[in-house]
Amino acid sequence: MLCIDLHLPQCRSLKDKRAAIKPILAGARQRYAVAAAEVDHQDRQQRALLGMAVVASSASHVEQVLDEVERFVWSRPEVEVLTAERTWVET
Repeated sequence: MLCIDLHLPQCRSLKDKRAAIKPILAGARQRYAVAAAEVDHQDRQQRALLGMAVVASSASHVEQVLDEVERFVWSRPEVEVLTAERTWVET
């Protein structure tokens, strides 16, 4: 799982925030086939914590997909990435 903590400096309302993160979440889902959602800071207009999860048969494939998702989020000019953390769940 990849958790990305974002600062959204141009957002002045929760509506602005939704408009900023919706294309990020939709783009990640569509391009990389990940599960994506805002998982924290829902009530703060200039912060968002996004969670991205992927399931694959090999750890290397998971890492490759998460690398691509992280680059995708970093490439968005309207957001500032504060932190990006990965956690692993293996069965």
